[in-house]
Amino acid sequence: MASDTFPMTPWGQQQLRDEVRKIKEVDRADNVREIESALEHGDLRENAEYHAAKERQGKLDARLRYLEYRLGNALVIDPTAVRVVDKVAFGATVTVLDMDTDAEHTYAIVGEDEADADRGRISITAPLARAMLGKEEGDEAVIRLPKGERSLEVVTVVYKAIEE
Repeated sequence: MASDTFPMTPWGQQQLRDEVRKIKEVDRADNVREIESALEHGDLRENAEYHAAKERQGKLDARLRYLEYRLGNALVIDPTAVRVVDKVAFGATVTVLDMDTDAEHTYAIVGEDEADADRGRISITAPLARAMLGKEEGDEAVIRLPKGERSLEVVTVVYKAIEE
């Protein structure tokens, strides 16, 4: 696992850094106050507030370790610096035409930690992204899903900064 690298955009890297900072500067301090307050209630064996606060502490520590590991093994790829602009690769913003419904959709291919389907950001590991990798404008991408195949035509491929 030590050789793992995690592709992410500069935007995604900043989001993870912001979360690390929030955990260290805000969430941990709040949690310490919760634990101290719960300790004042006496008997720890039957103190639900104390146990909840300790559980939250464990979750914060686990999340912090996860984020630091991901950041420490990040392969930051700036989409604006990509030179192969005619093919779909990590960081591309791709507009596709669903051949079945004639609906157009736009997706940015990003790292796992920055994916947000509601905002059109899909993980590089998602079946949709994997089907589009290496395709050019006009190519057909076929996605195999549990409920059947779905055909998409790549309409545009653009490399631009990923933003909120």
